[in-house]
Parts: sequence; structure tokens; C-alpha cells
Amino acid sequence: MILISNDDGYRARGIQALSEHLRAVDQVLVVAPEADRSAASNALTLLHPLRARRITEDTFAIDGTPSDCVHIALGGVFEVEPTVVVSGINHGSNMGDDVVYSGTVAAAVEARHLDTPSMAVSLVGRNATHFETAARVAAHLTGQLLCTHQLPPQLILNVNIPDLPFEELKGVQVTRLGNRHASERVVVDKDPRGETIFWIGSAGPEADSGPGTDFHAVRSGYVSVTPLGLDMTHYESMQEIEGWLQGAPMTPEQE
Repeated sequence: MILISNDDGYRARGIQALSEHLRAVDQVLVVAPEADRSAASNALTLLHPLRARRITEDTFAIDGTPSDCVHIALGGVFEVEPTVVVSGINHGSNMGDDVVYSGTVAAAVEARHLDTPSMAVSLVGRNATHFETAARVAAHLTGQLLCTHQLPPQLILNVNIPDLPFEELKGVQVTRLGNRHASERVVVDKDPRGETIFWIGSAGPEADSGPGTDFHAVRSGYVSVTPLGLDMTHYESMQEIEGWLQGAPMTPEQE
């Protein structure tokens, strides 16, 4: 069984296209946020209870975050045991720094923390329309995960698909994350009551986006598949930091 979730909400066009195509691959369970929870990152709801509303026989809406949805669905609540989780199809890219904030990627990360292979799928472009293309790509890759290839522990796949007809895709490239410039400055404004309000600035333009990056692959017409590791330890720095900590030891203050 395939568990499908997203961060755009259960009504989103992307998750509708994805679930339709994945039903041809295996049984599906759709558990997605009740409303749009884009950029929710890995947030879990801990301070109030969550509710699930049944939409159809195999679709449930949760009044929580993408990570909440996956956590509940993999916790045995629905008396099924999915073998793979697919998050998406996100309406817009999740490349470079986007993965830090993305609820789409976070749903896949939550699944991997719960020992279930997972993949995040995004269709690049704010006004993207080729969800059929993205769904066909996702179905193909999901079939690979189910039948042929096992992902190592602590690894998820982050997939970004150009907004093109399927026949115009040039292929698939395995990529690394690119990088963006710093985001735009916070916008300060006033609400109708005269109170100060703040808008988070737009994401910055591409910075590190040359060959080998997810940005470059998609811009060149390729599907980008980036393996993301969940272990965030920067092992190459451990010895250096150990050295400067030993060189300036911390001692208790003298009474």
C-alpha cells in the first residue's frame, strides 16, 4: 500500500493527479492536511488534539501539518501498513534551500523517521499546469521503490519535475541541492486597523545553480532526483571543532 500526503491540502490539484496515477500501481491511502500548510517544515502539533475527517473511502483530511498526517497514518490509526510514502505533487519547486522549509519534503522526512521509504515530488513553476507529467513520473519512480530498489535508511528522494508535456522531458538526472541567495527583506505594512504587520520576503534568486544541481537539471528539461540524507551531522568538521574546544577548555567558575 502507498501512503500519499502533501502540504497543499487534500483538495489540491497535485495530490488528486498523484492519487489517480498511483492507484494504478497499488492500493493507496491519502492522508493530507485539511487546508494549505505550505512551508510548515517538520512541525508536529503537540499542544492540542488532531481530528481526521473521512472524505472518501481511501482519503482522510487532518486538521494539522504534513508531518502530523504522516505520523498519524503510519501510527496504525487506519489499520493499514503502507510500504512507501509519496508526498506531493507540490504546486511549485522544492529545490536548493526550499527543502529546509518545505512541508512536502517534511512529510517524506517524517515517513523515513518512522522507517518507511519515501519520496517528495514537486512540479516546478508557480503557474505550473502539467500535473499529468509529474504524476506519470511519480508513478514510475514509486513502482521502482516498491518492486526493484530499496532506499537505504536515513535517505529520501526529492524529485522536481519541469512543467512540460511528458513527451518533452529530456530524461532524469541525479543531482545535488543547489543554493539560493538570501531571501528578500521582510515587508512591513499596516492592517486596516492601523496595526503593524509583517510579510516574510520572497525566496532569493538562484545562486549555486550550475551543472549537477537540481536547478540546472530542471532548467535544462530534466527531472531532478536528489537523494537527501536525514543525518545532518557535518562529520568533516568534527575533528576541527574538537581541536578548538580542547585548546580553550571550559572550566567551572571559581567560588
